Amino acid sequence: MIESLQQFDVELFLKIHRGLANPFFDWLLPLMRNRYFWAPLYLFIIIFCVKEYQKKGWYIIGMLLFTVAIGDLFSSRVIKPLVARIRPCNDLSLADELIHRVPCGSGYSFPSAHATNHFAIALFLIFVFYDKWKPILPIALIWAFIISFSQIYVGVHYPIDTMAGAILGSSIGIATSFIYKKIQPQV
Repeated sequence: MIESLQQFDVELFLKIHRGLANPFFDWLLPLMRNRYFWAPLYLFIIIFCVKEYQKKGWYIIGMLLFTVAIGDLFSSRVIKPLVARIRPCNDLSLADELIHRVPCGSGYSFPSAHATNHFAIALFLIFVFYDKWKPILPIALIWAFIISFSQIYVGVHYPIDTMAGAILGSSIGIATSFIYKKIQPQV
C-alpha cells in the first residue's frame, strides 16, 4: 500500500514537474515560491491591519506571526526529521528526470513548510476577515495553492508533501484564528 502510494506520488510529481514544463511556468512559478516576491503583500497586510484596526491590528499581526511560527515548528522541526523523506531534487533515482529550476536545498521533503505556512496564513486570514470581505476566501486559497503547486513544479517537493502541508497549515490557521477570536481586544 505505501509503496503504491509512493509510486503514484512520484508519477504525479513527474507529470507536473516535466509534463507541464513550459517557458512561462519556468519564469513564473519560481517567483511564486520566493518569499521576497511576496514581501510587498506581507507589508500591505501589516500596514492595512495597523491602519484599519489600530490595537486590534497588532493582535492580528501577532497572531499571524504566531501562526507561521507554529506551522514552521511542526513542519520543519518536528515532522520533517521524523519522516526524513528525501526531496525529489536530491533523489538519485530521479536524477535523469529532473529539470533544475531552483537550488534544491538540503532539508527533508515531508511536509512542505511552504505549503504549511501559506495555508496557515490563508486560513487564519479567511477566518479573521471573511465576515467583512468575502473575496478573501478564493483569493487566499488560490494564493496558497499556487505557492504549494510551485514547490512541485520546481522540483523540491512531491505532491503528497504539499497536500500534507496544506492540511497541516489549514488546521493550524483555523486553530490560531479561534485563539485570536478568544483573545482579541473588544473594540
